[in-house]
Amino acid sequence: MKYWFIVLLSIQLAVSQNPYPQDYFNSPLEIPIILSGTFGELRNNHFHSGMDIKTQQTEGLKVLAAADGYVSRIKIAHYGYGKALYITHPNGYTTVYAHLQKLAPKLEAYLKKEQYQREIFEIELFPVANELQVTQGEVIAYSGNTGSSGGPHLHYEIRDNLERPINPMLFGLIPRDSKAPVIQNIYVYPKDKYSYINGKNQRKELRIIPKANNEYEIEPFTAFGTIGFGITSHDLLDLAANKNGVSNIATHLNGVKNFEIDFKKFSFDETSHLNRFIDYEHYKTKRSLVQKLFVEPNNPLSLFRNVIDNGYIKVTDSTHSIYKIVVSDFAGNKAQVHISIDGEKQSLPEKNTNFEVNPDLRYVYANQATIIEDQHVSVNIPANTFYDDVNLKFKVSGDTLKLHEDIIPLQNNIGIHYDVSGYDDVDKNKLFIARLVGYRKNALHLPTMKVNNTLSAYSKTLGEFTLKYDTKAPQVAPINWQNGKWLSNYRYLKIKITDDLSGISSYRATVNGKFILLEYDYKTNTLTHDFNDNVVTDTRNELKLIVVDNVGNSTTFEATFFRK
Repeated sequence: MKYWFIVLLSIQLAVSQNPYPQDYFNSPLEIPIILSGTFGELRNNHFHSGMDIKTQQTEGLKVLAAADGYVSRIKIAHYGYGKALYITHPNGYTTVYAHLQKLAPKLEAYLKKEQYQREIFEIELFPVANELQVTQGEVIAYSGNTGSSGGPHLHYEIRDNLERPINPMLFGLIPRDSKAPVIQNIYVYPKDKYSYINGKNQRKELRIIPKANNEYEIEPFTAFGTIGFGITSHDLLDLAANKNGVSNIATHLNGVKNFEIDFKKFSFDETSHLNRFIDYEHYKTKRSLVQKLFVEPNNPLSLFRNVIDNGYIKVTDSTHSIYKIVVSDFAGNKAQVHISIDGEKQSLPEKNTNFEVNPDLRYVYANQATIIEDQHVSVNIPANTFYDDVNLKFKVSGDTLKLHEDIIPLQNNIGIHYDVSGYDDVDKNKLFIARLVGYRKNALHLPTMKVNNTLSAYSKTLGEFTLKYDTKAPQVAPINWQNGKWLSNYRYLKIKITDDLSGISSYRATVNGKFILLEYDYKTNTLTHDFNDNVVTDTRNELKLIVVDNVGNSTTFEATFFRK
């Protein structure tokens, strides 16, 4: 009990020192706040921009307006945030509620009216300030699992007037947390060819030794030159077993702070630069997120603080230094690592200079636009696509392009172009560019444009690409009904749609010639119509559904059902 009081006191002290209002926003749910994801957490290609609040493994919980305001945006999408609601408040902040099951009745009616008028499910609306006002505590939606959600929860954000997400805990929405972060791995990196660790010019994982009071030590090692460190860590909150992101990481060299990263606020423009912050190659090969505690060139993240010498350490011969890493969560719980660094100059092994020139390598200057081409394939690389100059592997075999490996992060999309003049005219319209992924080299459709005899697609990852040929139309099948069936007691009409190669591009359904709204859940390949929309009013109903894949193959499904 005494320890929990100290934790609460430390939170109150931290809160008293931040400029954000503490009593303005209420919780968006009626249940205790237990998190499955924290603000700033490292995700695939981005920092997490809000907090993920658990909804007791279910959908349909009431979502409440955190404060008075007006609905300024409604966005409905198959992917990403799924069904999302944005409320702008008089103090200039905007709260965001995502992965919703549905909106509250008055907002749902507004949404459905627009969807039916435009005859489309995916939609983005911007109501004017006085059109859809809400009051604090009003039910505005119900929690769900829509979009790219991995399970039922509420994604909740607070953004400033520049659309920058801010940690909601800074506004007083703080879950119970009496547990210190956990430090899992420590790595040390040579900065250049003149630096080395234990006599080798390569990254080394250091053995970590847990001690008492959330402290760790590291096995002894020697170094020389300029080095930097990396860390994998996570936080644990009370009442939940899942691993969350930490709030702050700071490093000290001989008692002086020389690096800090603080996950309080960022802009969406910078979030993809997470790939520069982490050890991208390690993540892609080992699926482990190592945060580099040094700032490499062309890293524009605004999260860094108190950086000296870009966070690197210069180690000279016959010296001894103490390096400390302190990892903190929002509640002020800390874990720290003490690292002794002994400087020892050694002669590096002579490098083999008798190597053969690799004809598949192409040197790319980071600050210059580059075009690489061979046979019928070309790759357009805009300037500043790479953070550093790189030597890319580039090889064309038939229709397969091997463009290095996905171990180097990109800032911009690269253009991949195929000359398909050698194909028959009929076949050209069924071709698309695919990225081959995974051990089985599964074909992932890339949005492909055709201009005359050139197919073009864009990718923000390196890897293996090829042309694929798709002539098979999507498949359509009823789920909870059959042709000719009475559906008077049914709330929903459900249909399964699948495509085995290029993927679903679009769908449209009518009943008795009138458009009906279908919600697409790509995770279950399900289309759902809610009869409560009250657009199906006849007894005998002729359904017509057209589903199109990404190269234009289409399936027309027709069936009859009855309702009273």
